[in-house]
Amino acid sequence: MTGPDPSRGLQAWATEVEEDTDVDFVVVMDTDRTRFTHPDPAQVGRRFVGDIEPALAGRPFTQEYVGTLGPSVRAVVPVFAADGAADGAEGADGADGARPVVALVSVGVSIDRISDAVRAALVRVTVAASVVLLVGLAGAALVARRLRRQTHGLGEREMTRMYEYYAAVLGAVREGLLLVDVDGRVTLVNDEARRLLDLPADGVVGTPLRDLGLPPGLVAAVAAGRASSDDLYVSGDKVLVVSSSPASWADATVGAVVTLRDRTDLQAVTGELDVVRALGDFLRAQNHEAANRLHTVVSLVEMGRVEEAVDFATEELQVAQLLTDRVVAATGDPVLAALLLGKTAEAAERGIDLRIEGAVPADVLVPHRDIVTVVGNLVDNALDAVAASGVRTVRVTFSPGPDRLRVLVEDAGPGLSPADAARAFERGWTTKATAEGTGGRGIGLALVAQVARRHGGDVVVGSSDLGGAAFTVDLRADAGVAAP
Repeated sequence: MTGPDPSRGLQAWATEVEEDTDVDFVVVMDTDRTRFTHPDPAQVGRRFVGDIEPALAGRPFTQEYVGTLGPSVRAVVPVFAADGAADGAEGADGADGARPVVALVSVGVSIDRISDAVRAALVRVTVAASVVLLVGLAGAALVARRLRRQTHGLGEREMTRMYEYYAAVLGAVREGLLLVDVDGRVTLVNDEARRLLDLPADGVVGTPLRDLGLPPGLVAAVAAGRASSDDLYVSGDKVLVVSSSPASWADATVGAVVTLRDRTDLQAVTGELDVVRALGDFLRAQNHEAANRLHTVVSLVEMGRVEEAVDFATEELQVAQLLTDRVVAATGDPVLAALLLGKTAEAAERGIDLRIEGAVPADVLVPHRDIVTVVGNLVDNALDAVAASGVRTVRVTFSPGPDRLRVLVEDAGPGLSPADAARAFERGWTTKATAEGTGGRGIGLALVAQVARRHGGDVVVGSSDLGGAAFTVDLRADAGVAAP
C-alpha cells in the first residue's frame, strides 16, 4: 500500500488466496474505492461497487450485493495502519481514533456458486437420507418379522384383547397356575399359586423353578417333561393336588403348565371320614362276632347247658366291655377313641396285637383333627410294617405334659434304614413314592410332620425295643389352636 504500484505486489497474493480459499474474488482497495486487485484485470484501478462505510469506520460487515461479477455475498473489512506508521499515515480515522484505516479488503462468493454448492450438498444429503431410510425400512421389516414370529402372527388388537382376557382369567380362576419355559424358569404365576406356594409378590417371574422351594418330585416331573395328573404333594402347611403337562406350539415344546389345587381341608375331612369308616368296620366286626356268640348261646341252651351258655355270654361281654373301657379311658376325646377302637378291630382281624398305653386328657389344647391325623397315619404304617413279621405287635403310647402331648408309635417290623429314615418325611413325598419303593406311605408321614411343625413340635424316627421302628411326635399345646 505504501509503494508506488500496490497492484503489482497485491494481485498475485490475492489470486493465491482466491485459489486456496475457494472464493470468487479478493479485492484490495484504497479508502477512496480504487481497486488494487480484481479477478478481472480490466477492473483494476476502477472504483469498487458496493457499501464500504462501516468498514471505513473500522467495523467489518457482510452483505449481499450485485457487483461487477454479478450477485454475491461479500465481507468487507478495514486495514489499519501499523503502530509505527500511525502518525504519518493518511486515511480515514479508525474506530479507536488512534489507528487510521489505510485500506479495505472485500472477499466474496457469487450467489450462483453458493446455489451450486447447496444443490451438490442437497444431492449428498438426499443420497445419505435415502440410504438411512432404506436401512431403517429393512431393520423395521426384520423387527416386524421377528415380532410376528414371537407373537405367532397376532396383531396389536388381538394382543390387546388377549392380554385383557388373560389378566381377567388369571384373576378369576380358582386354581393356582404356573407356566414354566423350556429352561425351567417361571414365566407366569397367578395370585392363587402365590398363595398356595407362599411365594413373594415380586421376583418370581424369571426365577428357576428349583429355586422356589417347591417339592422335589414336582420339580423333577416338570423338568423331565412328564405329564402327571392329580398327584398329592405337601408344601409347607398345605396339601396340594398338582397336575403338570408339557406345553407345545407348532410341534415344538415351549415349556410346561402346572396347576395347583388346595386339598388341605379335604384331607382333614377325609381323615375324619376314615375314622368313621374304621368305627363302622369295628361295629360290623362286633356285629358279626355277636351273631356268632348268640348262635353259640342258643345252641348251648337248646342242648340243656344253661350255665355254660350264661358263662360264655358273660365272658364275651366282659372282654368287649373291657376293650371299650380301656380305649375310652386312654383318651377323653370321643373321636380319637373311635379311631383307636376301629384300629383295634382292624388289628384283631389281621392277627396283630395293638397295645394302647398312657392317656390323652380331655382338655388337651391340640385339635382332635390333628391328633387323629398323627395317630391314624402312624398306626396304619405300623400295622403294614408288622403284617409280614413273625411278631405282630404295635404299641401306641400317649405321654401328656403341661405344655405338650407326646405320641409314640412302635412296631415289631423290620424297621427303617438310616437312608429311609432320612427321607421318610421328605418335603413333597408323593403318592407314587410307595410304588417306587422309597420307604414311604403316600403322604401320610409328610402330613404327620406337617401337623408337628404347625404345633411347634417335631418328629423323630428311631428304633423300638419291640424290634422295629419308633416314631415320636411332640405336639406343643401353646403353639397350636384350642381344640374345638
